[in-house]
Amino acid sequence: MSDVKPGCRFCLENALLVDTPLIEHDKFYMLGSIDPMVPVAGMIVPRRHSETPFEFTPDEWAAFGKILVAAKQYFADRAPDGFTLGWNVGAVAGQHVFHAHLHITPRFKGEPNEGVGIRRIFRTPDWPSNA
Repeated sequence: MSDVKPGCRFCLENALLVDTPLIEHDKFYMLGSIDPMVPVAGMIVPRRHSETPFEFTPDEWAAFGKILVAAKQYFADRAPDGFTLGWNVGAVAGQHVFHAHLHITPRFKGEPNEGVGIRRIFRTPDWPSNA
């Protein structure tokens, strides 16, 4: 797989980002949220173009821990009480930019969605019988 995909906004070499990476490592970088509904959040993105984390190399997985620790430290001044981490892999799962990225969302006691985790989407009472 090529390191860069023409037209991909997360391939840094294409210069299509509307923001600047907050943290940069050799194999990954982190963007802050540009979503006004989730202002305190980020995304960890591989430098090499890969559509899903299933395409990461062993070297990328080995380096992933460093950026994840740096991301947690980046949000430390906000004193989060927890984090929600999530990958959307494939269109049916909600992936809109087909360059892998991990959403990292600090969570806080007293927030409107306190206690609501990533698995909530699977707790629809009539699913999977409605499929």
